[in-house]
Amino acid sequence: MRCPFCKEDDDKVIDSRSSENGRVIRRRRQCQPCKRRFTTYEKIGESFKLSVIKKDGSRIPYDRDKVIAGLQKACYKRPVSADQVQEIADRVEEDVFKKFDKEVESRFIGESAMLNLRAVDKVAYIRFASVYREFTDAGDFIEEVSQAIQETDVGDQPKLFST
Repeated sequence: MRCPFCKEDDDKVIDSRSSENGRVIRRRRQCQPCKRRFTTYEKIGESFKLSVIKKDGSRIPYDRDKVIAGLQKACYKRPVSADQVQEIADRVEEDVFKKFDKEVESRFIGESAMLNLRAVDKVAYIRFASVYREFTDAGDFIEEVSQAIQETDVGDQPKLFST
C-alpha cells in the first residue's frame, strides 16, 4: 500500500479489525520510511452487484445509503440513535443478502425496513410506512396506526414479505 504522506510503498500492518458486521476490514498501517500511520479499508469489490427491482419494473443498483436516508427521515426528532439506524440497515441488508444474490424487489427492502423499524420506534415506523405504502386516504393511515398501537409484542408483528 502506498503511503498517502511520503508516497513510498513500504508499510506494515499494525492493527486489523472487522467492521460493518464483517463486510469491511479496517487496517491500521505504519509507513516504514516516514513512520506515519494511516488507515485503509477493504471491502468486496464492484464485481458483486445486486439490482433492486422498483415498483415500475425498472432496475437500479442496490444502495445502502438510500435505505439509511429513508430510515433517518422517519426517525427525525425521534429518540432513535444513529447507531440504531445503522443496526436496522444492517438487519435489512442481512435479510436481503441471505435471500437474494442478484436481484431483489424494492418491496422486500421496504417491508424489511418497516418490520425492523417497528421494533425500535412505532412513530418512526408509522412515518416510514406512510411514505412507503403511499396511503391513499386517512382510513388507511388510521388502520395502520391502530394496528401499531395494538401490537405490544414483537411476536405479534406481521411476517416479512416472502419470496
